[in-house]
Amino acid sequence: MERFVEAPSVNAAGATLRDVFADVFKDRPTLRGYILDDQGAIRRHVAVFIDGAQAKDRARLSDPIKPDTEIHVFQALSGG
Repeated sequence: MERFVEAPSVNAAGATLRDVFADVFKDRPTLRGYILDDQGAIRRHVAVFIDGAQAKDRARLSDPIKPDTEIHVFQALSGG
């Protein structure tokens, strides 16, 4: 994602993945379109890992988040 939009590591608060994303998007609204689709679900070509495990709820983003949780967002590459 860094190629198209600045995406530095940040500290964000929230009890669910949706809450954390909302906190991040407050200061970086451009990231929303790269990560979430028009319905607010994680885009098909984006992988989100919560403490090393892939996010389970890609539609509602209800995965629980603890204060020390690490979340990583990766955009898949394609081409030939």
